[in-house]
Amino acid sequence: MDIDRNREIDGEMVSTIASCGLLLHSLLAGFARKVGGAAREDPRRVAHSLKVGLALALVSAVYFVTPLFNGLGVSAIWAVLTVVVVMEFTVGATLSKGLNRAMATLVAGCIAVGAHQLAELAERCSDQGEPVMLTVLVFFVASAATFLRFIPEIKAKYDYGVTIFILTFGLVAVSSYRVEELIQLAHQRFYTIVVGVFICLCTTVFLFPVWAGEDVHKLASSNLDKLAQFIEGMETNCFGENNIAINLEGKDFLQVYKSVLNSKATEDSLCTFARWEPRHGQFRFRHPWSQYQKLGTLCRQCASSMEALASYVITTTKTQYLAAANPELSFKVRKTCHEMSTHSAKVLRGLEMAIRTMTVPYLANNTVVVAMKAAERLRSELEENAALLQVMHMAVTATLLADLVDRVKEITECVDVLARLAHFKNPEDAKYAIVGALTRGIDDPLPDVVIL
Repeated sequence: MDIDRNREIDGEMVSTIASCGLLLHSLLAGFARKVGGAAREDPRRVAHSLKVGLALALVSAVYFVTPLFNGLGVSAIWAVLTVVVVMEFTVGATLSKGLNRAMATLVAGCIAVGAHQLAELAERCSDQGEPVMLTVLVFFVASAATFLRFIPEIKAKYDYGVTIFILTFGLVAVSSYRVEELIQLAHQRFYTIVVGVFICLCTTVFLFPVWAGEDVHKLASSNLDKLAQFIEGMETNCFGENNIAINLEGKDFLQVYKSVLNSKATEDSLCTFARWEPRHGQFRFRHPWSQYQKLGTLCRQCASSMEALASYVITTTKTQYLAAANPELSFKVRKTCHEMSTHSAKVLRGLEMAIRTMTVPYLANNTVVVAMKAAERLRSELEENAALLQVMHMAVTATLLADLVDRVKEITECVDVLARLAHFKNPEDAKYAIVGALTRGIDDPLPDVVIL
């Protein structure tokens, strides 16, 4: 019996070990798939990881090389810490944090040295004058600096710098009560941070740089492309000559605009970092980044109109979408909706191409006029026709689509301003513009397009 029991225990142990091995293998395989997916999604992530490792390896020389360590002392470790906290994915983010950290350390160190001088004067008046004065100064400076973080402009651009200012001032001011060589301490801290920031900037700018400006530009183009996909889907599934949608639920084009609604945080962050970046590519030093934020706001408003239209269409498609008691009015409204959606899609495709290639959107400007005329004609038709109640569903759909055309017109005007402020290049000739449009799927360009 003991032998059988031992065999049973051994079998259970083997089974347990096998189960643990399978679980470990499953976890490792899942982790490997996630890592591979993240790398394939954006290969720049791999390059950034290697750049961080290289920057840390370079800055370690400050601590490992004896002459450098003797010159900076134990403060050399701040250079390593600086690389860890400053190195960001984009050039703009690294520049923002690096310059904020360096300037905040310099200003805080100078003010802390001044506070130490005031505290020494107070010491002459009272035995406890120095610690009391330092405590009072730390209280007021930290409170004032913290309050500045609530100002929107400062929080957007300099929040990290203010935080480092509070940290550095507190460390240097408090240390001044016990440390004799305060000036040397402040110098060492500032120099080590400058070394760390310099290594970060060199690594970020000169080795496979990732520009926040390029990313926000691509984001604007991508948002316009998604809006165009929605309108193209509406035109194909709802307003085409031979298409009467019965059930649109689950259609991919009804979901594509949703990522536009959630793009504000990414857009604002990229625009903030892009303002710190030097000139690169076609992006000048004072590129109108704020115009991208305005464009993003208009795109989200347009996406909200699409959401309203999509929700209404989905909930009413089971009632025979374009069937109506008045066939003549039904045909007119359907034809006008087809015209509006077709030209609106052309406008958004043209604007997407203009943003992507940084060219003046002449095609979109001409096409949006046609879409606006169709929307105005539709509104007049619906207001004047006495049979409106008989085609109420169609009228609501058409009105939502007409409002969507208004949003597209606002986007067009915003891109025009961006093209002017950013000095977008002019297409070489009309053929270039039309060929570029056709490559993006815009069929039958208007014959009266004039390239100025």
